[in-house]
Amino acid sequence: MGFRSGISERQRRLGEELRRVRDAAGRSALEIGQAIGVKGPAISHIEAGRMGLNIERLSIWLDLCGVTDPGYRAGLAAMSKSVRTGWWADFKPHVHPTALDLAEAEASATALDSYQTLLIPGLLQTKAYSEIIHDYAATKVQFRQQRQQLLTSENAPPFHVVIHEAALHMMYGGPTIMRDQLNHLVEVSGLPHVTIQILPFDCTSYSSTETSFVLMHGPHTRLDSVLLEHPHGSDFLGDPEDVAAFRRKFERIRGLALPPLSTTTPASSVHRDSWGLIQHIRYKIQGR
Repeated sequence: MGFRSGISERQRRLGEELRRVRDAAGRSALEIGQAIGVKGPAISHIEAGRMGLNIERLSIWLDLCGVTDPGYRAGLAAMSKSVRTGWWADFKPHVHPTALDLAEAEASATALDSYQTLLIPGLLQTKAYSEIIHDYAATKVQFRQQRQQLLTSENAPPFHVVIHEAALHMMYGGPTIMRDQLNHLVEVSGLPHVTIQILPFDCTSYSSTETSFVLMHGPHTRLDSVLLEHPHGSDFLGDPEDVAAFRRKFERIRGLALPPLSTTTPASSVHRDSWGLIQHIRYKIQGR
């Protein structure tokens, strides 16, 4: 087993999970190493994602640590067998490693929950909007468009997004681009697995909503992760307590947001919904 030249988020997370189950079982690195036939120091490299682990050794590791949950074992096995050979690999020289990790995570997710504050989520952006966001960097725009094919793929995961109203008022690229972007949100909301809600300005409750994030559901709840976006980049969180906190946060935010965008059930004069708010903003844009 040789050292990897680069460690993907999937590889890092697999190592983290192996360390977590070893610690929970009270097993030493020496015990695991002897059981799978490697020297003790190799265990630290495996748990750091610097070295891989074949299915046979993975199975022995999990058996020794008393891991019996079949769904969790299958999820770890899939992570161990997977290699970074998806479409995103072609973009490796052109985009940040976090973007590659995001595309790989999206491709294997069973569901996606997203909250965005000042931007339209990448999976829902028009090409013109993406060009503005990426300062017309053609390869980055192409990468984002390639990611968006996930939503129309045969096994597209459920995608639930809450967008703060502020993102709808940001005139990135000017009124025409934003009007087309809002029209696109309405169109995409027609997909059966896409749910779009708007968190309005006049929401009177606070739920720590200043940070954008994506909750990625794995093949098992223990393999869920969070992509936390901030001004200096993005970080993946896999600690169970952290992920649980963001699950609760998303449930809170979606409960505060307006009812989902729907073209079949428009807003009434009594109850507002996300469709009605977008229609109102589109009307204001047209008057500019």
